[in-house]
Amino acid sequence: MLALADRLANYKSHGFKSRAIASGKLVRVVGLTLEATGCKAPIGSLCTVETMSGDMEAEVVGFSGDNLFLMPSEQITGVLPGAKVTPLVGETGVPVGMELLGRVIDGVGNPLDGLGEIYTDQKSSFVAQTINPLARKPITEPLDVGLKAINGLLTVGKGQRIGLFAGSGVGKSVTLGMMTRGTTAQVVVVGLIGERGREVKEFIEEILGESGRQRSVVVAAPADSSPLMRLKGCQTALTIAEYFRDQGFDVLLLMDSLTRFAQAQREIALSVGEPPATKGYPPSVFAKLPALVERAGNGSENQGSITAFFTVLTEGDDLQDPIADAARAILDGHVVLSREMADAGHYPAIDVEKSVSRVMPQITDDQHLLMSKAVRQILSVCRKNQDLVSIGAYKPGTDPAIDSAFTLKPKLDQYLQQSMKDSVPYDMCINMLKQLLQVE
Repeated sequence: MLALADRLANYKSHGFKSRAIASGKLVRVVGLTLEATGCKAPIGSLCTVETMSGDMEAEVVGFSGDNLFLMPSEQITGVLPGAKVTPLVGETGVPVGMELLGRVIDGVGNPLDGLGEIYTDQKSSFVAQTINPLARKPITEPLDVGLKAINGLLTVGKGQRIGLFAGSGVGKSVTLGMMTRGTTAQVVVVGLIGERGREVKEFIEEILGESGRQRSVVVAAPADSSPLMRLKGCQTALTIAEYFRDQGFDVLLLMDSLTRFAQAQREIALSVGEPPATKGYPPSVFAKLPALVERAGNGSENQGSITAFFTVLTEGDDLQDPIADAARAILDGHVVLSREMADAGHYPAIDVEKSVSRVMPQITDDQHLLMSKAVRQILSVCRKNQDLVSIGAYKPGTDPAIDSAFTLKPKLDQYLQQSMKDSVPYDMCINMLKQLLQVE
């Protein structure tokens, strides 16, 4: 984490201009929130708070009467009663440009990879303007992500927003890494929000790899970051993806995870006094989720696309979790990772029966759709009759559909499994599916 003076110097190098106005003082610290009086600043602006170890950066997240509620971007240490609070008036944002490719940054755009400062000629706001839905290009062509199960049976279109639903430890990060290496998208933006610090380095060095990193931008806000930094991390990843989309690139955005974004907003909202609504989540969480998700997608006719995968952590493998339920309603499809399949060594553990791509009928031909439907029927027949076959209650030859399904099941399992290092092009996935189903 850069010192505050270094961060402000970085802002100034990208056109950030600040001037101090009337200062106030700190009157209360409640949980994660600082309360200041005697100064005025708009919501979203920055302030500096005097501490025993130097100034600390905080953002205005609310107010009550003449008092401001501040959320610090780092741990609260060395804060004294009556500490000086100085608002900074000026435009903040994220430095954007081609210089970001291959770099790892924190939630507000500061480098974490030790490769020096990032100097760009342009800066974008954390919060983008709403796009007119009629100005967006329709989703008309598929995007290759290098995974057979997705390319063949859950085809994703350029500009689609899709959820990756899974519990902990079933291979979300590995699946995302496979897509970064196998996709045909020109730019990949990865947001690692609320993950363990160890996993951030492992994802970059082992899963992403050197080849994948060259065309990628990684935004990391680990679990020990403040709620504000985790919230900003998601917004920063979207801002960077929007920049490359506006330059005409096809962007693959991988956000891990949308649940951590919701939890960060919950911490902030509860700290400023917003009442909880659904299982401890205040209403603002469910307002911010669609605002974030809708930033992805296609641009206008002269722009590129953002194809986004938002991972959703299903606590206790419960797909009816409030965040999972809300995300499923605002996304263009969902891919479910099964713990049962992961426990059986089936990777990637994609449960095709429970997954759906809502734009697949628009971007694939009739033959491809029929093959996808046939595979789902085979999987359904096998699942429903597995117990009968296992205990020997079913006699071969009784039902031709069951016999055919269990004959094809081993080949289908082989098709759906894929090594972490392998990447299969879209056309090859379709041809392999034709051979499996013996389709001309």
